[in-house]
Amino acid sequence: MTTLPELSGKVALITGGSRGIGYGVAEALVARGDRVCITGRNEDALKEAVETLGADRVIGVAGKAHDEAHQAVAVERTMEAFGRVDFLVNNAGTNPVFGPIAELDLNVARKVFETNVVSALGFAQQTWKAWQSENGGAIVNIASVAGLAPSPFIGAYGISKAAMINLTVQLAHEFAPKVRVNAIAPAVVKTKFAAALYEGREAEAAAAYPLGRLGVPSDIGGAAAFLTSQQSDWVTGQTLVVDGGMFLNAGVE
Repeated sequence: MTTLPELSGKVALITGGSRGIGYGVAEALVARGDRVCITGRNEDALKEAVETLGADRVIGVAGKAHDEAHQAVAVERTMEAFGRVDFLVNNAGTNPVFGPIAELDLNVARKVFETNVVSALGFAQQTWKAWQSENGGAIVNIASVAGLAPSPFIGAYGISKAAMINLTVQLAHEFAPKVRVNAIAPAVVKTKFAAALYEGREAEAAAAYPLGRLGVPSDIGGAAAFLTSQQSDWVTGQTLVVDGGMFLNAGVE
């Protein structure tokens, strides 16, 4: 039987937390004693994640990230269950299209921005009003290296993540000094979401990384734990690239 750590007294809301990177972040924060609310579209997946993480410290709220009513309910449920919401991790995202942006359906582009950017702003507004404006805290936005450089065939996703990085600095400026806001820009992390980028050719994909492997959710969980800890108390408005050294190869033949 795993012994859970003493409660830290802190509470986090993590969007898209039932699997992949979001689950990795939830796991890291629960492991240090935080109580957590995770959100996601699939109620069954959420229930399973809550049970695995520990139902005495974790709750799940099902819904679509871009739905304003869901955003409000998720924050309200977190406050009801735990009495506070110190940390927000905006992880929910979508990438429903693969191809050149010259042929991109604009309705798909709107969906990508609604889920990847507007929802993050909505959750930030909700947590600010409910707790952080008076009590402080931290926000971590999960961006991507696709938002830092051209990203062929996933251009809509990359553009939305570039917007997420700019949203980070805007929020960091406006929410200071009460709330610190930072972003994490991962390269390819081994999740169901990113499977098309490495499945069936993982060794080939990993060869592009100086550290010799693709990322795993716990890599991002550790970064998020740092950015929501006292060790990062003088860090805001930054984007932490977690890429296994991938950018070291930029321009190298």
